[in-house]
Amino acid sequence: MRILVIEDEARLAQTLAELLHRQGYTADISGDGLSGLDNAASDIYDLVVLDAMLPGMDGFTLLQRLRQEGHTVPVLMLTARSGVEDRVRGLDSGADYYLTKPFEPQELLACVRLLLRRTDGQPRQEDAVTCGDLRLEPGTFLLRCGQREVRLSRREYDLMELLIRSYPQIVPKEQLILKVWGYDSDAEDNNVEVYISFLRRKLEHLHSAVKIRTHRLVGYCLEVGA
Repeated sequence: MRILVIEDEARLAQTLAELLHRQGYTADISGDGLSGLDNAASDIYDLVVLDAMLPGMDGFTLLQRLRQEGHTVPVLMLTARSGVEDRVRGLDSGADYYLTKPFEPQELLACVRLLLRRTDGQPRQEDAVTCGDLRLEPGTFLLRCGQREVRLSRREYDLMELLIRSYPQIVPKEQLILKVWGYDSDAEDNNVEVYISFLRRKLEHLHSAVKIRTHRLVGYCLEVGA
């Protein structure tokens, strides 16, 4: 299960991520409303924990935008805004649960389990994504080309999915780091280059006509050959 924490208070965000990690969840952090919306709309998360007061875009607006765009990921609003009007606004905006700060960790985890149970405790079933002769399967992390297949690591999968969904656009290195390594990561360009090299070797093994092209000082994109 993968959870996105959208919280601008860095210490609290890290505390939440560590709490979720101890329960066996994968937790990523976004520290502002704009990157939070971008990540929440990526459809790779099973749950979003959302603060109301965020720089760039407040949590209520973020949630309204998310729902207007058709994204159904469960959202737990976790905020110091405890007034009745704020609760009503949060729920009307599309929140599945509204929890106020300060909170008890056990209550938060109970809310997380409740919202995840509404999806039968399983990750959302997503369709495979394709590009050229490639087929990437979310449930198994398999990358297929004809009768050949390779299994990707979590990070390889996230990189390849982002490149496929962005095709034919160039994805900047900064965006790859943000979406694959996370907001508070110390990953650098070299980390991206290493994993791109892993993916290139696997594409060669598959004999795929799809290549990963480097755009110097900018980023990467997929190119589909004949």
